[in-house]
Amino acid sequence: MNDTTVRILDPRTPEERDRDFLPGMGKPWLMPLYDVYSRIARTRPLHDRAAALADVAPGETVLDVGCGTGNLSLAMLRAQPAARVTGLDPDVGALRTAARKARRRRVPLTLVQGFADRLPTEDGSLDHVVSALALHHVPDEGRVLFARDAFRALRPGGRVTIADFGGPDGGRRYGRDDGHGHGRGHGRGHAEAHRGHAAVAADPHAARNLDGGLVHLLADAGFTDAREVDRVEHRFGPITFVQATRG
Repeated sequence: MNDTTVRILDPRTPEERDRDFLPGMGKPWLMPLYDVYSRIARTRPLHDRAAALADVAPGETVLDVGCGTGNLSLAMLRAQPAARVTGLDPDVGALRTAARKARRRRVPLTLVQGFADRLPTEDGSLDHVVSALALHHVPDEGRVLFARDAFRALRPGGRVTIADFGGPDGGRRYGRDDGHGHGRGHGRGHAEAHRGHAAVAADPHAARNLDGGLVHLLADAGFTDAREVDRVEHRFGPITFVQATRG
């Protein structure tokens, strides 16, 4: 495998080149610290869980929306090295980091500079659309357009898998333990889970995902089986894993 298997494309329109976006760390100057922060926050198990739930088969096409520095894309390739993975993100600096990581690992990866509300693919051409810890950064209108465009881009039987802050009931029920002392327990773990939910509810971006926000988003776009398939009580708040299939 050589470096030509990793590429960055820029199909943005002139209007998109002037669009603002919210970087993964909130501020552009913090983005070089993103992977350090991810290691401290122990997000790799979340990416690996999303990849396992997506259950990609050899040769299937995957679009990772809001890929950032490529952590979910690389998790997909760890789980299924024969997948054809493309990462999409508006932050070219993050894409360059993702490209370097893919080259070091000698895995093929296509990276596209663009936005979640305009997926760079033909109708019915994808087997999977995935996203992790990204959609809470997307404005309301962009989230709606993302869900509709995911439905358009997926082939019949194709699946969308999303991991993000949120939950079906506002985070008042607690799912399986994430390995760091959170989950269904009581006492300190239960109190920490409540604090995590409170932190998510206080964030106007992430709070939109509470009370089944992601499930409703996909259902409104035409997916008939949108549902939460897993939940993790992470130290920074409840993480919901939501899936839907295009009929």
